[in-house]
This record gives sequence, structure tokens and C-alpha cells, in this order.
Amino acid sequence: MSRYPTFETASVEPAAPRSGRPALTAAVSIAAHALALAAVVLIPLLADDRLPEAVGEVQAFFATPLELAPPPPPPPPPAPGRVAPRVEASRPNPAGGFLAPVEVPAEIVPEAGLDLGFEGGVPGGVAGGVPGGVVGGIVAGLPEPPPPPRVEPVRVGGVVKEPRKIKDVPPVYPALAAQGRIEGVVILECLLDTRGRVQQVKVLRSVPLLEEAAVEAVRQWAYSPTLVGGEPVEVILTVTVTFRLRD
Repeated sequence: MSRYPTFETASVEPAAPRSGRPALTAAVSIAAHALALAAVVLIPLLADDRLPEAVGEVQAFFATPLELAPPPPPPPPPAPGRVAPRVEASRPNPAGGFLAPVEVPAEIVPEAGLDLGFEGGVPGGVAGGVPGGVVGGIVAGLPEPPPPPRVEPVRVGGVVKEPRKIKDVPPVYPALAAQGRIEGVVILECLLDTRGRVQQVKVLRSVPLLEEAAVEAVRQWAYSPTLVGGEPVEVILTVTVTFRLRD
């Protein structure tokens, strides 16, 4: 069944004109046909036909533009008669390189060379050195190398054997001790250098009248060098000096 109203038209045969009302009848008929035609056109337009809703909606956003600050005013012009100083940007100087001058100089000044000192050197200089000396050199000459570290002396005993005596000087019996018939034993501790010579003497056991004579005799003794690991070393050893009178 159609949702739009339908109208059936029927043919009407004109009746015989009646007297007095033919113009009114024609006007009513025309108005009825006009209303019917207007209903046919306007009723479909007024029907509740909604379009399907859109799946997605497009939304537009409008942002208010930011207000930009006005640019700063230009600097004032320099005062008349004065020229603003010109600032040169510094350029890095590569190590060992040369830079071209920014401005052409009025005159060329020779660069100062290395200071080679005095011609012919100075008193106390290094013999055979460079004529005129060397910048940063030592005027008084090269320093002497430091002495080698001192090795502590070893004591005789164990693997270190007593060195062989190669020079023996007998002590002189003191006259006062001989008149007093004084006898005894003096024990000394001796320090030998790397050549075997006696450098120091220390009294361990003393006899007052015989001590000095024992020390004087031992200072003249000499021994063969003592080697440790193939190298000569200082040695500490103990010696005994005996004093006895003969009948």
C-alpha cells in the first residue's frame, strides 16, 4: 500500500447550464483542482523522510593565532663625526701554521728569531757544544749522573765465606804493657770495602793497654775481594788479636 495519497479523477460531463450560477460553479471547480494539485506536490515534501546518519563526522577546529611581539626598534645611528669601532672576529690559529693579516700593515717588521745566546759561548759552557749555545741549555755544564744505590755490606757466615788475608801486619807490643806483664785478647769488628781494604774498625772486646796497638795493626791488613753473585761487595768480619809475652 502506497504511503502517498492517491486521487481518482472522474470525468464529469457538463450539465446543462443552469441559469444564474454558471460562473460560480466554474470558479469552485478550478479552485478544487488547484488544491488537489498542490496537495500532490507538497505532501511528499512534508513527509518525515530522514537521511541515514553519517558514520563519522568531520570536526574542524579553529585556533586563535598567537600574538607575536613586535620586533625591537633598530639601534640609533652613531653620532655624527664619530666612527663606530670595527670589531674583528678572532680566528683560531692552527698549531705551527701562519695566518694572513686581515689588514695590510704600513710597514713590514722582521720577526725575531731564536735567541742563540752569545757568539762563541760563555765561560763554563759545555765543551764541544753548539756555537752560541742552545736555548734552554745549562751554562755550568751537564749534571753528573747520580751515584748508584749503595749495597748494604754482608756479614761473613753461611754462604758468605771469610775472605783470604793477603797482607798481615803484626801488632807492636806496647812497652808499658810489656813492663807490666799484661797479656790478653782484643776482639775487633772490621768493615772491608769491595777491594778488601779495611775501612772501619769497631772494638768488641778491649784490653785498655793493648787496644790501640791492635787497632793500628788491623787497619793495615788487606783481604781478597768478596764476590756475591759475581759482584764484589762490602764485608763485615770479626778478627781476634792475641798479645802474649815471651820468656
